[in-house]
Amino acid sequence: MLSSVLRSERAIRVNIAIMRAFSRLRELLETHQELAQKLGELEQRVGSHDEAIGEILRAIRGLMNPPPERRRKKIGFHVRPKR
Repeated sequence: MLSSVLRSERAIRVNIAIMRAFSRLRELLETHQELAQKLGELEQRVGSHDEAIGEILRAIRGLMNPPPERRRKKIGFHVRPKR
């Protein structure tokens, strides 16, 4: 505030530099708000993809495991032994 009251050339340059710094700071804050909003939107879109990717990976892992052995019926004609 002192730089705006003083009338020297140096005080005028300092006052202009301060105003430019605050203007730049405001621009940066706006940019960060836009960036934060875009990141939020991206997280929402990717969040649903994460669930789908997780399901796909679980399915692939299930296919990689060997299936449990089952008792198979013998094919063909079978004669039962007499008791």
